[in-house]
Formats: sequence, structure tokens, C-alpha cells
Amino acid sequence: MSDSDRDRTVFASKSLAAHLTRGAIGFGTIGAAFALAAILSPIALLLAPLGMVALRGCPTCWVFGMIQTVSAGRLRRACGDAGEQSLRALLARTRR
Repeated sequence: MSDSDRDRTVFASKSLAAHLTRGAIGFGTIGAAFALAAILSPIALLLAPLGMVALRGCPTCWVFGMIQTVSAGRLRRACGDAGEQSLRALLARTRR
């Protein structure tokens, strides 16, 4: 497992833009499934699971992943080139 894989969790994305794109696709297909349910129910049955796959689970899972993605980005920026010392300083500030 590489360092970048360890930084991410199951629901998080590599970037915020990728995560928001996944959300737009997921919520769009779920919305289309509800809109088409009365007219074309077999197609709606296919769109709903595709939306859940794009979201990597339920909408709550997507929100949780967005929080993890933003948090991982902040941690990476806080560490920067200064390495472990800046991380320790950041942790010391948050514990107070």
C-alpha cells in the first residue's frame, strides 16, 4: 500500500474536484431515476443503482467522504515540506 493510499479512506477521493464530480453524477442519476419513475420505471430501476455506485454508497456516505477528502487536503497542506515538526505543532494547537 502506497502513502497516498494510506492517506485516503474508503469514501474519500484524491481531490475535491473529483469528489464533487462524483456527487454531481450520483445525485443527477438518482434525481433522474425519481423523475422517470412514473414514465419509464425499468430505466429508473437501472439509474438508481448507478447513482449509488457513483456516490460510493448512500448520500450520507458521499458527505462523509467529502469531509474526509477536505480533511486529508488540509493535513497535507499543513505538513507541507516542513514534515513531522509542523504536524506536531498543528496537533499541539488543536489539543489546547
